[in-house]
Amino acid sequence: MAVPSGQAVTLQDVIWNARGPDGATMRFRFVAPGIAPAGGVDFETASADMQHLCDTYALPRLADQVPVPQQVIISLSDVPVPFGEAAPEATQFFESYRIEDGLCVWEMF
Repeated sequence: MAVPSGQAVTLQDVIWNARGPDGATMRFRFVAPGIAPAGGVDFETASADMQHLCDTYALPRLADQVPVPQQVIISLSDVPVPFGEAAPEATQFFESYRIEDGLCVWEMF
């Protein structure tokens, strides 16, 4: 998938059956090898990529969900990691967004 940093990003999976603190939540989990320690993509750069993924990938996929999620979590990992499992060797970044007026609005996670 194309992201502002130009790094390679692929969808790992989408989790929609685990409620978040604000109710219905969808988690979009991506593999992004560029965030590895030697990959050259820092957190600030990856944050812009995650905002882009929420705006252009996640948001269009919410309308068909019942109930419509009020929160989206975008995660990047340098290697695939099973959901809910600890992986101390993996580099992982997470951002949370509330959906407001059809937009992904960043929330402190």
